[in-house]
Amino acid sequence: MSVIQDVIAKTKEKDPAQPEFHQAVEEVLNTLEPTVDRHPELVQAKIYERIVEPDRVVMFRVPWMDDDGEVHVNRGFRVQFNNAIGPYKGGLRFHPSVNLGIIKFLGFEQIFKNSLTTLPMGGGKGGSDFDPKGKTDSEVMRFCYAFMQELFRHIGPDTDVPAGDIGVGGREIGYLYGMYKKIRNDHTGVLTGKGMEYGGSLIRPEATGYGSVYFAAEMLTVRDMDMSGKTAIVSGSGNVAQYTVEKLLDLGARPISLSDSSGTIIDEKGIDRDKLAYVMDLKNIRRGRIKEYADEHGGTYYPDMSVWDVVKKEGLKAELAFPSATQNEINAEHAQALVDNGCIAVSEGANMPSTLDAVEIYQKNNLMYGPAKAANAGGVATSGLEMSQNSLRLSWTRAEVDERLHGIMRSIHKASLDAAEAYGDPGNYLMGANIAGFLKVAKAMLAYGVV
Repeated sequence: MSVIQDVIAKTKEKDPAQPEFHQAVEEVLNTLEPTVDRHPELVQAKIYERIVEPDRVVMFRVPWMDDDGEVHVNRGFRVQFNNAIGPYKGGLRFHPSVNLGIIKFLGFEQIFKNSLTTLPMGGGKGGSDFDPKGKTDSEVMRFCYAFMQELFRHIGPDTDVPAGDIGVGGREIGYLYGMYKKIRNDHTGVLTGKGMEYGGSLIRPEATGYGSVYFAAEMLTVRDMDMSGKTAIVSGSGNVAQYTVEKLLDLGARPISLSDSSGTIIDEKGIDRDKLAYVMDLKNIRRGRIKEYADEHGGTYYPDMSVWDVVKKEGLKAELAFPSATQNEINAEHAQALVDNGCIAVSEGANMPSTLDAVEIYQKNNLMYGPAKAANAGGVATSGLEMSQNSLRLSWTRAEVDERLHGIMRSIHKASLDAAEAYGDPGNYLMGANIAGFLKVAKAMLAYGVV
C-alpha cells in the first residue's frame, strides 16, 4: 500500500462516521501521489499523516432562549486545522446539517484554498447546527451572542479569524462581532465580512461569486474562448449565486437559473439586472422563497428539484455551470447530464459541490473544471484583504479591491496550471490546485520541525 493510500485508510478507520471529511481527504491526497517520490523529505517527516489531523477541535454547547421564553440547546464547533502559513481563517456555518465531519471537511479544504490565495492564512472552519431560517432577528441575535460567549476565547486577529458561510451573513456577523467587542473591550479585525461602518471591505459580499466567474473566464481564455453570449446555469440563490449572476452579466453571459431548498427556477429569457435586483431583495431583505421569482417574472418553477435535476430530467442546455449552493449537489448522473447537454466548463462557487464520481466524469470528458479550492477562493482572498485593511486602519476603494481580487484569481489559475504541468498532468486543475496549495503548507511545516 502506498503512503497516500495508507493515510486515507487510517483516516477512515479513526473517524468512521465522517463521510464528507473522508471524501475531502481522498480528493486531495489522491492527487498528491506525484509529490511522494519527488519529495521524500515530506514522507520522512510524516507530513501527509500530519496534515489530515487538525491542530485542535473545539466543541461546545450553545443554550439560548427564543421569543416565547423556551430554552434551546445547539452545538457549536470550531476546527483549527492548520496554521503553518498564517492565522486560522475560515467561515462559520449555521445550518441543521452541521456536524463535526462537515466542519472538518470544510476546514481541511480551507488549508489549501487559503494557501493558493498567496496570502498568509491558515485553514479553519466552524459553525453550529442552529437553523436561522424562520427565526426572528431577536432570536438570531440571542443565539449569536450565546455562540460568541464561548467562541471568543479561541479566536483573535493573529490567532483565528472567522467569517461567514451558509446561514451567516451580514446580520449574523454584526451580532457576533458586537458580542466579541463587548467581551474583549477591543475593536480589532477578528471577524471578516463586517459591515463597511465597522471595518468591512468593499467587494467582500461579492467576492466568492465574482471570483468563480473570473476563474471560469481564465479557463476559457486558455482555450481561446470567452463568456460572451454563452448560457450559464447557477445553483443557489444566496450571496455566492447572486454575485455570480452579476459578474456573468458583466462579462456578457446569459444566466438562466437559480434555486433554493424548495426548488429551482429556469428563466430561458435570462436573468437580467432588474430580475437580479428582485432576487436580492427577495433573499436578502424579505427572506422569501425562489418560487416567488416565477410568480413575478415568469419562467418555469420546478418544486423539490435542484438545478442539476432539471438538467438531467428536462435536458436543460448550457455551456457554463456554476454550482453555488452546497456540498455534493452534483452527482455522477448530474455530471453526465451536463456533458450530454453541452456543458464545457464547471466552476465551483460552493465548497465541494461535486462528488468524486462527478469530478471523474468532468475529467474523462475534458470539461474545464475549476475545483472549489481554486475557483471559490475569491471570498477568503478578499477576507484576507479585509484583514490587511483592518491592520493598516484604512479602506481601499471598490476598484482597488476588485483589481486585487482579479489579480489573485489569475494567480491561482496560473499556479494550478503550472503545478499540473510540472507534476505530469497538464490542464488538470484539480491536481494542480491541490499540489500548489499543499506544497506551500508542507514546506512551512517541514521548516518548523516536529510540532
